[in-house]
Amino acid sequence: MKKIITLLAFAMTVNTLPISAQQPAEVEIPDLSAYILTPKPAATPRINGAKVFGLRPGSPCLYTIAATGEAAGAAAEVTRMGLWELFMKGGWLMWPLLLLGGVTVFIFVERFMAIRKASGLDMNFMNRIRDYISDGKIRAAVDLCRKTNTPIARMIEKGIERIGRPMSDIQTAIENVANLEVSKLENGLPFLATIAGGAPMIGFLGTVIGMVQTFMDMAAAGGTVDMSLLSGGMYVAMVTTVAGLVVGIPAYFGYNYLVARIEKLVFQMEANSIAFMDILNQPVK
Repeated sequence: MKKIITLLAFAMTVNTLPISAQQPAEVEIPDLSAYILTPKPAATPRINGAKVFGLRPGSPCLYTIAATGEAAGAAAEVTRMGLWELFMKGGWLMWPLLLLGGVTVFIFVERFMAIRKASGLDMNFMNRIRDYISDGKIRAAVDLCRKTNTPIARMIEKGIERIGRPMSDIQTAIENVANLEVSKLENGLPFLATIAGGAPMIGFLGTVIGMVQTFMDMAAAGGTVDMSLLSGGMYVAMVTTVAGLVVGIPAYFGYNYLVARIEKLVFQMEANSIAFMDILNQPVK
C-alpha cells in the first residue's frame, strides 16, 4: 500500500512539470549522404579497343584473351610488309621479271598507238579516188594518198602508180605493199609473245630454286627444323611464281588483243584493194 502511494505521488509531480522539462532536447543529426559510398557499375572490359561482353574485370579468361589479342596484333605488325620488301624477298630473278614487265608495257602502248593511227581512214577516201581516176586526175589521186598517209592509202598509191600495166602486175604490187605494211604493224609482237610464255617459266625457275634452297636448309638443320630457316627458300619459291604470272598474263592478253586489231585492219586493206581493182575494171564512159 505504501508503495502504491509513493508511485502516485511521483506521477503527480511529473504532470506538474513544464512541457519543456518533459520533452527531451532535439539533437541535430548531420547529413551523411556525402559520405555514403555508392558502388559504381562494373565497366565492360575492352581488348585492343573492342568491348568484350560476358567477362568480369579481373577474370583470368580476360587476361588470356588480352594477351592473345596483343600477340596477334604484334604478329600482324611483324608480318606486314610493303611491295619493295616482298620484291627483295623474291631474290635476283625478280630483276629480269621487272625488266620484262617494263618492256611489255612499252611494246603494248607503242603498238596500240601505231595500230590505232593506221586504222583511221576517211570513209570518203575510196569515193574521192574513184572520182579522180574517172576524171583522169591521176596526180590528184596520188597526192590524196600521200596526204592520208595510212597503210591503205600507201597500198592504193602503189596501185595508182601502176595504172597502164597489166592488171596482174597492179594486183601483185598492191599485195606486196600490203605485206610490208602488215609486217611493220607486227613489229615487236613476237617479242611480246615470247614474254607471255617466258615470264611464267622464269617464275617457275624461281620456284624450283627456292624449293632446292628449302630442302638444303632442312638437311643442314638435321633433326630440328626451324621455320625461320625455311622462310627464305619459300619466299623465293612463291614470290617469283607470282611475279612471273603477273608479267606473263597481261603480255598474253595484250598480244592477242593487238593481233586481233591487226587482223581487222588486214580485212580493211583487202576490202579497199578489191574496191580499187573494181574501179580499174570499170568500163570507160
